[in-house]
Amino acid sequence: MMRGRNQHPADADGSDEIGPGPGSAVSGQDGAGRGESGDGGGDGGGGGGQHGRPAALREGLGRLMPRTGLRWKLSAAIAAVGALVAIALSLVVHNAARVSMLDNARDLADERVQIAQRNYEASGRPNFPGIKIDDPGLPKDLLAKARAGRRATYVTENSEGVPDIWAAVPLQDGGILSLHTSFTDRSTTILKDLDEALIIGSIAVVFGGCALGVLIGGQLSRRLRKAATAARRVAQGEPDVRVRDSIGGVVRDETDDLARAVDAMADALQQRIEAERRVTADIAHELRTPVTGLLTAAELLPPGRPTELVRDRAQAMRQLVEDVLEVARLDSASERAELQDIVLGEFVTRRVIARDPEVVVRVVHESAVTTDPRRLERVLINLLANAARHGRPPVEVTVEGRVIRIRDHGPGFPDALLAEGPSRFRTGSSDRAGQGHGLGLTIAAGQARVLGARLTFRNVRVVGAPEGTPAEGAVAVLWLPEHAPTNTGSHPMLPE
Repeated sequence: MMRGRNQHPADADGSDEIGPGPGSAVSGQDGAGRGESGDGGGDGGGGGGQHGRPAALREGLGRLMPRTGLRWKLSAAIAAVGALVAIALSLVVHNAARVSMLDNARDLADERVQIAQRNYEASGRPNFPGIKIDDPGLPKDLLAKARAGRRATYVTENSEGVPDIWAAVPLQDGGILSLHTSFTDRSTTILKDLDEALIIGSIAVVFGGCALGVLIGGQLSRRLRKAATAARRVAQGEPDVRVRDSIGGVVRDETDDLARAVDAMADALQQRIEAERRVTADIAHELRTPVTGLLTAAELLPPGRPTELVRDRAQAMRQLVEDVLEVARLDSASERAELQDIVLGEFVTRRVIARDPEVVVRVVHESAVTTDPRRLERVLINLLANAARHGRPPVEVTVEGRVIRIRDHGPGFPDALLAEGPSRFRTGSSDRAGQGHGLGLTIAAGQARVLGARLTFRNVRVVGAPEGTPAEGAVAVLWLPEHAPTNTGSHPMLPE
């Protein structure tokens, strides 16, 4: 880059700044400036495998990669952006400071060479420190400018990377007066101090970005976790839970919009479920009268096998209607337990023997409990009926404290029931299907909830048996609560 005006040998009122060639520095520049593949059976098989392998590879890598939270991802992103910005600003500031210092040094050299020129032309000899006449070490580009009658400055770098400042001016006698100075130690020290400050500032920006990312990401992550917890509670059957109320806060952001959308979806689903329940209950209630009339009319038929079949089917229909009505009442969550104090082992023994004398009852540990005898008996009868209908004898009932276990020796519960719990009108797998309507265990689970009890199901297998071995029986376990539910369906709070 050149700076200044043309100058005749006798007129030294301007200067040029010459951009150096390779190996030298100029003002403003540094230095010298999941899928699977099959056999294919044909040409298409290989292609399918090639398309499937990347998906399988991505799935495998996804399992190997650690699961990172939103706060750390956001923190890393902010830190990365902060580091890039800090590096870019540091480079800009460093270059600007270096260019400014070099410009000042070149201006100073230009002023000194002009003073030396005037002294030389007045006295006829160089009497200024560092001045030389026709210096053989003068850079070629600078020499060419000076011989062209121009005053100019030039910057090079020595072997240690320190800039050298050159200035030259033509004399009236045809000689070239030049000045050669090095970049001052003070300027070098200032640049080093500036670089250290920029490095420290960049590190501070990175760590500050990390802290800011953790703070912002942590708040957002907490809100999302609260939303996920509330959504799971809704999925587990708590219709009164609302995601927006769970996350709290007054900030209106995407999390708030998501919570409101989930709440709207939950409300719509709840309304649809309630509508289906009302329809089911209304249908069952409307069927009650005609089914009762059908059962009464069947009693008037003459004796015989056809009459027995009609009565049996009419009675089954009546039982189905009553079961559907009971399920509807349990689903409405309006049922309340009528509590009494009973001796559990004695109560279970009497009820089970009255239902089926062949069932083996064993009381390991007697316990007095407060519960609703009618609902407890309903749970026991349904579990025994399920064991008798789908299992095989012997059926065993064990009472141990507040825990009642009912076991049969049949093929076990279906996997869907073990994973999801009882579901209405689902009778299980082919081994335990073909009879009933799938409401018995649903009613047992609903009555257990009214009692504040917990009803679990599992299959019995030989210890150490390989996976896929058929079960050797099914076990239903009823855990009665230590404290009976109140008339509001909740449990009493006891002082700690």
